[in-house]
Amino acid sequence: MIKITSYFESISIKSGLRTEFHKITDKVKSVLSKSKIKNGIATIYSPHTTCPLLIQEDSLDADPEGTRFLFQDLLDVFEKIIPRCYRIGQYIHPGPKMIKYAEDLGDQLGYVLNTHAHLRSSLMCHSQTIPVVDGKLQLGIHQDLWFIDLDDTRERERKIHVQVIGE
Repeated sequence: MIKITSYFESISIKSGLRTEFHKITDKVKSVLSKSKIKNGIATIYSPHTTCPLLIQEDSLDADPEGTRFLFQDLLDVFEKIIPRCYRIGQYIHPGPKMIKYAEDLGDQLGYVLNTHAHLRSSLMCHSQTIPVVDGKLQLGIHQDLWFIDLDDTRERERKIHVQVIGE
């Protein structure tokens, strides 16, 4: 009889004042190791609207700020189709209710000038499910798991949830 079990853990990421790509493959592998699950699936989930998860290669080359060239290319494409939000009225969002909400929180810019992050994120996934075989994530030879914080309006602590289910 096969006994199915599950294991859950959250990973913390600190984000800054620019779009950031965090390679989290090793952190997810560490959670998988702690789970003791050998065969099943690992689901990685971002509960942040502007922070998708991506499976992609590490292009190795990076600019002076550390952004990998492949991801800079992605940002350049995003800039063409969804330009960064610099002023209220550039996009229809935020409307008057959202602006009032942000003012009540005392953080207007951090809540209302991130429309680009919401729109860009809506084109990506907020969860990834990866098979686990013999205790190993079944990623391709050059694949890594990346957490992307597209909301570059303020620093904050982010969470990524990892749920491993199997035997």
